Formats: sequence, structure tokens, C-alpha cells
Amino acid sequence: MTGLRRDILGLLRGQFQPRLTGKLGIAVSGGSDSMALMHLMKEAFEGEPVDLLAATVDHGLRAESAAEANWVGEAAAALGITHDAIRWEEGPGQGNLQKQAREARYDLLCAWARRNGISTLCVAHTADDQAETLLMRMARASGVSGLSGMPPRRVHKGVTLVRPLLEVTRSELRQFLQERGIEWCEDPSNSDLRYERVRARRALAELAPLGLTPTVLSRVAENMNKAREALDWYVFLAARDMAHVQAGAVVLCQRKFRTLPSETGYRLLVKAIQWVAGSPYPPRRVPMEIAVLAARGGGAATVSGCHLLTTSKQIWICREAKAVTGVTSLPGQIWDDRWKVFGGDAKGCEVRPLGRNGLFECPSWRATGVPGTVLESSPAVWRGAELAAAPVAGLGNGWSAETVTNEEEFFASLLSH
Repeated sequence: MTGLRRDILGLLRGQFQPRLTGKLGIAVSGGSDSMALMHLMKEAFEGEPVDLLAATVDHGLRAESAAEANWVGEAAAALGITHDAIRWEEGPGQGNLQKQAREARYDLLCAWARRNGISTLCVAHTADDQAETLLMRMARASGVSGLSGMPPRRVHKGVTLVRPLLEVTRSELRQFLQERGIEWCEDPSNSDLRYERVRARRALAELAPLGLTPTVLSRVAENMNKAREALDWYVFLAARDMAHVQAGAVVLCQRKFRTLPSETGYRLLVKAIQWVAGSPYPPRRVPMEIAVLAARGGGAATVSGCHLLTTSKQIWICREAKAVTGVTSLPGQIWDDRWKVFGGDAKGCEVRPLGRNGLFECPSWRATGVPGTVLESSPAVWRGAELAAAPVAGLGNGWSAETVTNEEEFFASLLSH
């Protein structure tokens, strides 16, 4: 066994301690990185009680993509690994093609994992990918979180995504493949300079003589990630001191918020907005800076489907009424991915946002202590055009409403990535 292979295998095994058992998924596109990952995973867990399953997403964007997915299946079968090809049936819409393809890939892979009882899915991002990500985020003047790069682990739609090769370079993986005579596919889009990541890859080659190699830049991202963890801890402590969840909104003590260091306050608002909106991604910096100014100055702002408003003593972060317009569900089902409304006569009823007109039909809404703007985006039970109940706004009529996530889960989200 070569020293390189021994080091990579040790790194892989170290990612899954204590001893791994059960099913483990591998995302394999057919490129050099993912082909190396599949072969290395087979070696790393040979003889272990681990059932490896692989999947390839066929985006249908190139004529040869289906054949490549089948070729990956043959390579997996030769290793004794079960393989599925997943077709992106919807295809892309208008806008950023690479972003749409990436999001579809993760959604399809995680849906495949859930169907197959796989809780952990390995993807083949390398130190090169991390370095490219860092360069692209530097170009956007990203802060600490952005410059932390891709985390080694994250949860997407109930599946834990693991990146076990973030400390390994692409050249090292290709050396491994070449030593063993293992082939891979070359995606022509990886040479298309219309894509930002391809341009970042070219820039890396120019930066290497300065010592800014993929390995060095990925270590920078790792150092920034440690700084992010420290910042998140102080955000968590601040939230415990000044925040609570009420009527589905995050509520902050305005006086205490104003005393926070600017970065701590900024990050607390970002996390609150992400949690209320149910978004895995933070808001863009410019609208967030406007929201921070509003929070400190006693104003209001909208950002990422949320509304921020201030009262004499509090800052409320709730859903924006416009963001839930047209969102409907049947009673007992999840509404807006956040609420469940239940308990009354559901015949002919559906759950829709209360809205301003509905709020006027709730005579005791002020007694709830919740601002009207917050209540307007809360769930209500409608029978046609008739308001049957608005339990969050004090008009119960035998109905109840509760959020599917609670205050403790909000606090926990402050420490998750």
C-alpha cells in the first residue's frame, strides 16, 4: 500500500468514528473525485458491517449523461456496490444553471437516500473545491461564515452529508486512480469559463507560485471555521439571555440587543431570520445590514421572506405576509413548513394566512400581546371567504395552532451549520 493511499484510507476511516454500521450512501458523478471516493470507500470498509450504496444524478444537460450514469453503474457493480441512476425530470428553468443543477442534485440524492433508509451520504468535495469556494466568496466580500467554506458535515432534508475528502487534493486522488488504472469521465463544463467556479479553478493555478495552494487555502477555511464556532457560541449565549419564541416569531429584548458587539448582533439576526424563514442559506449581506440598522434604530425591514419590526421594548422577527400569500393546506397538515392547525370541524375548511382583513375579524387580538403585523402572517382556518378560526390571534372557536419546531430547537440551530 502506498503512503498516499494509506493516508487517505486512514482519513476516511477517521471520519466515521465510532465504528460505522448499516447503510452508507456515496454520490458518484463519474468524475475523478467521486470515482476515487467510491473505490476508497470500498477499500476503507472492506470486511466491515457496512452496506455501500451509490447513486448518480443524470441532469440530462448533455447527450452523453445517461451513458455516463450507466457506466458508473457498471463500475459500481464491479466493486459489489448497489447503484441507482436518478434522472432530473424537471430540468432547469431560467437563471443560474449551475445553481439549479446543484440544488436539484442534492434534493434528488437526499430523496434517494431517505427512500433507501440511508442516513449518511458521502460527497467527493476536495481541498481544491474548498479553495475554489473560498476564492469565490472572497470576491463577494464574505464574512467569517462565508470564508469558513464548506463544512465537513451538514444536514440536508433529513440526510447527513459528509465530505470526507476535504483535506485531500484533486491531484492526489488522480494519482491514486492512475496508479490503479481506474478511469473517470471528464465533464466539458469543467472547462467552460462562463462558469464562476471554472474561473476560480484557473485562478488557483496562477496563485500557486505565491504559496496559495488548494491545501493552504483549505486550511484558511478551516481556521475561519474555528473562528465561526467561537462566534456562534457567543451568539448562543446572547440569545439565551435576550430571546424567546412567541407566535412563531423570534422576539429579542431591544435594550440588550443594542449593547451587543456589531458582529454578534448581526449573526443573531441572521440566525433568527433563517430559522423563521426555514431557509438553509443566510440572507444576502446588504439587506441584512439594512435589517440590523432597523433593529438598532427602532425601525422595520423585510428580508428573505421575513419581516423585522420593533416595539418600544422588543424586536420581532416574523414571517412576511407577502411570503405566505397563497400558501394553503388542509387542517391537520403542515402549513408553511412551520405550523399545524387542528381540533375543529374541518369540513369545507382550509388553512390560509390570516391577513389584515382577517385580523379585523379577531376582536381580542390585542389581548394576545402580539403585534398585528406578526398575526397577519399567522395561520387561520377559512371556510371559503368566511373566517372560521384564528387561534394565534385569539379567535380559537375550538381550533388550536402550534409550531412544528419549538424554542429549544431555535437555540440549537444557533450552534448548527
